[in-house]
Amino acid sequence: METKIPSDEFIIKFWGVRGSIPSPGASTVRYGGNTSCVEMYVGGKRLIFDGGTGLRLLGKSIQPKMSEPAYMFFTHYHWDHIQGIPFFFPAFSEDNCFHIHGQVPNDGKPMKMQQHFRDRVLHTNSPVPTAEVKADLKFYDLVCGETFTLDDISIETAPLNHPNGAMGYRISWGEYAAVYCTDTEHFPDHIDEHVLELSEGADVLIYDAMYTDEEYHNPKSPKVGWGHSTWEEGVRICKEAGVKQLIVFHHEPNHSDDFLDCVAKQVHEAMPGSAIAREGMTLDLTKPFPNHF
Repeated sequence: METKIPSDEFIIKFWGVRGSIPSPGASTVRYGGNTSCVEMYVGGKRLIFDGGTGLRLLGKSIQPKMSEPAYMFFTHYHWDHIQGIPFFFPAFSEDNCFHIHGQVPNDGKPMKMQQHFRDRVLHTNSPVPTAEVKADLKFYDLVCGETFTLDDISIETAPLNHPNGAMGYRISWGEYAAVYCTDTEHFPDHIDEHVLELSEGADVLIYDAMYTDEEYHNPKSPKVGWGHSTWEEGVRICKEAGVKQLIVFHHEPNHSDDFLDCVAKQVHEAMPGSAIAREGMTLDLTKPFPNHF
């Protein structure tokens, strides 16, 4: 039986931090090769953001039965954000309950979240039959840009600049706030007002920094228009919005541990106390900044 989730903590744990495609191997051991999945314990509730391959590891940590229902939130449905779902062991137990939140892509085919999840997320390419998912699944259709609550937790949403769309989240509880803002591309002439608004005064911004500015503007292989941002832009947002800590997230699959070590040094110099996300890393927002790793 899993230990009960504490009701007086705001803890963030990273289970998958890589972008686009899993990248296991000797050169990615320290930061990890699993794709996007972030777990938060907030005021006694388990919140899960995205279901990349890191979700499998999360599931192994809590199987077979969860102590409480879990709340899942999707930024969007590109494969690197949903590939872990068929391998999420707690979903196979009828004793577990998941409240699944997201916005269905606007592709001209009206569809509710429940149908979208079963027909597209648990799609025909999945090696696990849909019938094997026995947990109690409850679905909620979000409208990007709106704010909603889970008891005393407030969750704000905003659109992100990404191919086919994506949604950013701000999670506020008491005096603490964390922003999960992955798969977004900055603009050349101004800071994205949606990201800026979500980030205002937050304790931490988990930000899509797939590239460096040098890579993004590389004349031989530019990444402009690819739907991702840079750690330098993340620093600019944090300084403009008064964010305490930047967490660089959604690492490029070809970025090795050594490369990310160099980025970590630069990020810390530009914004002391900030960090590069790595699998297994934990933040406790209720502990004094910046010593909550």
